[in-house]
Amino acid sequence: MSPKNNFPTVPLDEVPASQTVGRAHRPSILVVDDESSIADTLAEILNRSGYAARAAYDAESALETAMLAPPEMIISDVVLPDMNGIDLAITIRRIFPECKIILFSGQASTADLLVAAKSNGHNFVLLNKPVHPTDLLARISAGLKNESRMAALAH
Repeated sequence: MSPKNNFPTVPLDEVPASQTVGRAHRPSILVVDDESSIADTLAEILNRSGYAARAAYDAESALETAMLAPPEMIISDVVLPDMNGIDLAITIRRIFPECKIILFSGQASTADLLVAAKSNGHNFVLLNKPVHPTDLLARISAGLKNESRMAALAH
């Protein structure tokens, strides 16, 4: 266990059952974290919970993946090599304005980055690591339901 991953894990059998059973559409989610074990595990949890999730390990590959298959939501660590998760989120929102964004971080220093982004008109949800899968799934579901409700109201 690396020093960056010194938090408790949740066995996959404790992950809640799919919240999207019976739906033909599987919302697409891109998970971005430079710790491949975190990105892969979160993507696996999301796939088992009825989402179509993919993992990326840096901002550049996340942007490439998003350009090939635009996600409905991105879940990104704030601390990434080269481009931080907030700059990634701003870039994604510029290209795909409807894409929902959830950021997460295990470092308190990211709060300053978030305040700077907010002062420039960017308001993102920030979750603190470690995030329990049940809490993350609830946030994802709520974020995507808001999008569905807004689309229904527009028609």
